[in-house]
Amino acid sequence: MSQSVTYGSQGVQPRTTILRVSTASQQRQFVELPYRLYAGHQHWVPPLRRDERRRLDRAHNPFLEHADMVLWLAMSGPRVVGRIAGISDRLYDEKHGKTMAWFGFFEATSTDDATLLLKAVESWARSRGAVAVRGPVNPSLNESAGLLVDAFDEEPYILMPYNPPAYGAYVERSGYAKVKDLWAWDLDLSVSRIDRINRLAARVGQRHGVVVRPLNLAKFEQELATLQALYRAAWDDNWGFVPPTDSEIRQLAVDLRPILDPELVLFAEIHGRPVGCSVGVPDANQVLKKMGGRLLPFGLWHFLRRRQITTRGRILLMGVLPEFRRIGLYPLLIAECHRRGVARGYTRAELSWTLEDNDAVNAGIAAAGGRHYKTYRLYEKPLG
Repeated sequence: MSQSVTYGSQGVQPRTTILRVSTASQQRQFVELPYRLYAGHQHWVPPLRRDERRRLDRAHNPFLEHADMVLWLAMSGPRVVGRIAGISDRLYDEKHGKTMAWFGFFEATSTDDATLLLKAVESWARSRGAVAVRGPVNPSLNESAGLLVDAFDEEPYILMPYNPPAYGAYVERSGYAKVKDLWAWDLDLSVSRIDRINRLAARVGQRHGVVVRPLNLAKFEQELATLQALYRAAWDDNWGFVPPTDSEIRQLAVDLRPILDPELVLFAEIHGRPVGCSVGVPDANQVLKKMGGRLLPFGLWHFLRRRQITTRGRILLMGVLPEFRRIGLYPLLIAECHRRGVARGYTRAELSWTLEDNDAVNAGIAAAGGRHYKTYRLYEKPLG
């Protein structure tokens, strides 16, 4: 039988019930809610329903091999009015030496519903000995994270979240406060503002013998192993970072390979040693918006035309090994991404996300003409 808990929300009629998801039908309702809430919304981009179902499925999402996730629905009578996930990542707890709970996949239609959903996560988190609840993550920092707190009239790039302006207030009224901001940067590739950084990149390349090369698809397995090693080493000291497992990196590569542009995946090498990387992908959201969340029957037509539709790209990873960060590799990688993006016909790019206090990366992006135009906020609430 389904488990439900009724919390005393006097402002919602009929009384809101928080239902723990335990059946396939309830999980379908969980997945389907955003498609109903955002129906006709100008800027929300519907992901493929198949992909959203797989994110919740242990058989398809390797993150759940080391994490537990519980789902709840907020019900107003028979109508779903909100949803949330409670997440516990054993690898995070081991790396950072504390038991943390996370919330994610958050949607709500009122402050009352949001409070009740967050209370459900908090109660579950206390039962597991968590010291705090942090979020949102969907379901981890290695995938989609943060609440959008500005630029609501801009469409999200691939693998970036979107939410209404009210969500930040919903969370804050439930006792949560900012713990970290994640920045997204806009780069207008149609405007040449990168001459100075190109000159700097050329000097860095000549002085240190740096070679920047694109992904070699013929050696995909070898290239993926190199990317794994760089990712783990370059991001290890970042706030909140948990090294993704081999299975997680492989799943991401499998998911992105159908849209991959090898010219946007770059490796920086010094005397043949990989010391940095940048991973860019075409913005498939431009195609997904036309597909309406389904591949069949008509979505496939738009997918097959994706190269004609896509004019934007997202740089979703950029990192340099710690011992090489002071020689100017970030500007060099950004300049090379810019050059190759323009050559491939892209007119805009987003570099996201960066930590608000990652001064080295942020300064390099700003020097290349990047504009900080979106902020995604992570919240936290201590559990007394």
